Amino acid sequence: MRNIKLTLQYDGTNYHGWQSQKREGTIQSTVEECILRLTGSRSKLRGAGRTDAGVHALEQVASFSTASGLDINTIKRALNAMLPPDIRITSVSEVDGSFHPRYSAVGKRYFYLIANMNYVSPFIERFIWRVPQRLNIKDMAKAGRLLVGRHDFRGYMASGSSVKDTIREIKRLTVKEMDSIEFLSVSLKGRFIKVTVEGDGFLRHMVRNIIGTLVEVAKGKRKPESVLDIIASGDRKLAGPTAPANGLFLEKVLYTF
Repeated sequence: MRNIKLTLQYDGTNYHGWQSQKREGTIQSTVEECILRLTGSRSKLRGAGRTDAGVHALEQVASFSTASGLDINTIKRALNAMLPPDIRITSVSEVDGSFHPRYSAVGKRYFYLIANMNYVSPFIERFIWRVPQRLNIKDMAKAGRLLVGRHDFRGYMASGSSVKDTIREIKRLTVKEMDSIEFLSVSLKGRFIKVTVEGDGFLRHMVRNIIGTLVEVAKGKRKPESVLDIIASGDRKLAGPTAPANGLFLEKVLYTF
């Protein structure tokens, strides 16, 4: 059997996340149906991570096993011809059988976009969280820096998760203010905030719960140091609200090769 690695981009707006579910359209099930049509055999698509419903990806990584002799260029061209326009395969390669998109990864990088203004262009509305109240970027960045390191992030994990080990390492968390976003070669003016989070792994809704908490800090509803109190308590109820899914992007899956 061959092990085929796919790199994908997708707009997650119309999907119920990555993982296949009964009676629900997901990224995984959509791509698997196209692989079935292409190869004539059903293959399990293994992903690097399970993005939530409505979350987007600039570089998701997946793989599947197949006995098909189709060359990688044909696989890429054929899958893109069958996939809906909001999912695209950007690269295809044949890799060693030991490669697994999730277990071979050493980390992931996400970013989250916030529009700190009363309204935004309709062209980016579905990819950004609009927060009209003026945000204190300095306090937001200070709180973010306190989360860098290896901690038990149980307090930032959504309920319903079966994960036993809740210790994760955030290697980088930056908050960047921007006065414009480029879209279709047009510069959209305003006050935008980009939060980038890189770590060795993330719990269910962890990034979105961190973002929601940082926004409360930026609104002056809590002190920057309170983000550590949430870690110490392990109590999700002490953290801020879960930020909307539409502002979150899986930017890159990290490997050592």
